[in-house]
Amino acid sequence: MADKRAKRIADFIKPLRVKPGRKIHLAKDFDPGYKADFLKKKDGKALLRTGIGLLADYQRRLAAQDTYGVLVCLQSLDAGGKDGTIRHVMSGVNPQGVRVHGFKVPSAEELDHDYLWRYASRLPRRGEICIFNRSHYEEVLVVRVHSENLRRQRLPSEDIDDVIWERRYREINDWERYLTDNGFLVVKLFLNLSREEQRTRFLKRIDVPERNWKFSAADVRERRYWDDYQKAFSEMLSATSTPWAPWYVVPADRKWFARISAGAILAHTLIEIDPQYPDIGKEARRDLATAKKELLAQVPKGAPADPYAAAHQQ
Repeated sequence: MADKRAKRIADFIKPLRVKPGRKIHLAKDFDPGYKADFLKKKDGKALLRTGIGLLADYQRRLAAQDTYGVLVCLQSLDAGGKDGTIRHVMSGVNPQGVRVHGFKVPSAEELDHDYLWRYASRLPRRGEICIFNRSHYEEVLVVRVHSENLRRQRLPSEDIDDVIWERRYREINDWERYLTDNGFLVVKLFLNLSREEQRTRFLKRIDVPERNWKFSAADVRERRYWDDYQKAFSEMLSATSTPWAPWYVVPADRKWFARISAGAILAHTLIEIDPQYPDIGKEARRDLATAKKELLAQVPKGAPADPYAAAHQQ
């Protein structure tokens, strides 16, 4: 049963995976409105609940085994649904086992270090899932589209040329290989939003008073760079989808489908790890038997000796 479930998940996410070495043209190769022919919105909630339960189970095992960590990188344009994806997909997971970091404009201290420093300082611990809401890929996206951000990093002048992006792709790939080799898996999700759906979501943020706080005039200004971002996304996906850390392009025009897809991709990663509860050893089992004997001797009159065992008898 478990093998069948794992295969269904793997088959479901396969069309979303960017094959390593493939040259991507985002607009031509991935449809933001894709929803898999066999899925309807009414099925979404049930599937998401199933996925949440699966994630909760595997996250407990991940924490108990305390060997692997998982880094989830979420990238998208504004209004792509990053916050909602995190909130819904991780809703059933023990919050002690998950951390979320959002990366905004670099601080003065962060600019005093190399460009990966602020991301490296927030990596997951073993047994933990850490989500980067925007990630180190900002360094080849917004920094590339807005070159003034690159100048603020105060690099040696000879390093600032067109070759810098190829170099950063290589450095990021090597860094992610290093993390993976040391037991920290990298899951990369690009929430692919259409231009029209972004416009619709921005208007909703304006029209609904309770959502006004989420809107920034800067978001609309960034739309002027749509084509530049699409080119940067395409090159990023092509250059940094690797066998050890592939990209998944998640269709984001339908929020319910984006959430199901993100949950399935993360579940697939945890299934591949297959974390197990540790064997506590003979001495600890003897201690458990002694403790249980003492607790059974304290049973109140008329109560079952072991309420849990009684309730779960077949």
